[in-house]
Amino acid sequence: SDICRVIRTWHFGRYRATQSAEARERLTELTPALLKAFAETKRADEALLRFDGFLKGLPAGIQLFSLLQSNPRLLNLLVMIMSAAPRLAEIITRNPHVFDGLLDPAIFSEMPTRAYLEERLRVFLGPATDYEEVLDRLRIFAAEHRFLIGIRLLTSAIDGVRAGRAFSDLAELMIGKAFEVVEAELERRHGRVKGAKVALLAMGKLGSRELTAGSDVDLILLYDHDKETDESDGEKPLAPSQYYIRLTQRLIAALSAPTAEGVLYEVDMRLRPSGNKGPVATHIESFGKYQRSEAWTWEHMALTRARPIHGDAAFMEYIRSEIDEVLSAQRDVKKIAKDVREMRDLIYQEKPPADDWDFKLKPGGIVDLEFIAQFAVLANKLDRKPRPLGTEEILSALDPSFADPALADNLVNAHRLYTNLSQTIRLCLGSDAKREEFIPGMIDLLCRAADMPDIKRVEHHLAEVATDVRTGFEKLLNI
Repeated sequence: SDICRVIRTWHFGRYRATQSAEARERLTELTPALLKAFAETKRADEALLRFDGFLKGLPAGIQLFSLLQSNPRLLNLLVMIMSAAPRLAEIITRNPHVFDGLLDPAIFSEMPTRAYLEERLRVFLGPATDYEEVLDRLRIFAAEHRFLIGIRLLTSAIDGVRAGRAFSDLAELMIGKAFEVVEAELERRHGRVKGAKVALLAMGKLGSRELTAGSDVDLILLYDHDKETDESDGEKPLAPSQYYIRLTQRLIAALSAPTAEGVLYEVDMRLRPSGNKGPVATHIESFGKYQRSEAWTWEHMALTRARPIHGDAAFMEYIRSEIDEVLSAQRDVKKIAKDVREMRDLIYQEKPPADDWDFKLKPGGIVDLEFIAQFAVLANKLDRKPRPLGTEEILSALDPSFADPALADNLVNAHRLYTNLSQTIRLCLGSDAKREEFIPGMIDLLCRAADMPDIKRVEHHLAEVATDVRTGFEKLLNI
């Protein structure tokens, strides 16, 4: 059988990880426990073949085999990855180094603080000798810590909401460090712009701290400078607008260009003023004027999730105040409600849901919940200040005169359920996964995430939730 052939391959030393006699001896001792663990999974043969792919890519095996032999929890975790999370299995097969992060038992009991991650990153970047090596090391660091967040989610150490915050906080740190490196590299050649102030504005799920595994990031670069400044002061000076366009282009390349260590983040800048027709870097004065006099309702909806994540502290605070002023302006509530409904209808026509598990697009799904939240911000229907950013936080802050507490609770619970399930699906299979791709091990994880005994019960509950959310959407936006 395939399994017998695979095991013979291990013991014949045909992989780098099993070339030494000591490695083969350790693997021989480990094999009974390994086979027993895989036998207890559903579709054990498929899971074992994924493990074989992982083994094939390992540069060495003695340390890993010893660890698995002495640490049953680690062994069971590896088997869980192979049996329930093909996407994670692919990640550790391509990048075996990410598995090293599992050696710290604290990963199952606590989330690292921002200060801890910053210090770890500083130490890890220390040996880098040039620009390209820094970018590679950023990718290695991000891959390991994204993997660890995924493991915490997989083992229920955190739920989908906390995973979204953790993925977002990691992205914020990585993007900020990449920006610093890119800015320093640009300054070496082109100098600085007098009176320069720069900030990165996170939009979309990064702005609302709701990233998932594999999400791209929505960014806008905003800048200001002394009005009398015509060019930068470097060896090859640039006009300020050209300088910041160049800075933005290099940042996008630093984040999204594939290197030997892969891509750090795919970047989407379509939410900037005028979209793809506008410049990639935006002067703060132009940004403010556009938002006040030209932006469409959908652009103000997107602005409800905007959050400065890196840059000059005073400038970031000014951006926050500008955004708050735009969002708190008096509006025709009926027109806003009509615009939101029409946009929802347009999305449904142009991007119909793939199936009932398409939580984002299906009627009564995540888009409905996000649109309720964004409408509530624009229509001043919240009972809490400062204004929350995350969808769940906004739904928790709906004014009782707008949404009665029972309805608001239902919306919050629906968003949490969708978040827990969608985070799990994206972690295990990636984006755009369809129901027929679900494997038994992952289905067990989905039942656990929904706190229900079987998948039929989950699907029945999802249908009820979607109906309730859609009813709530119609009630709240038919003004």
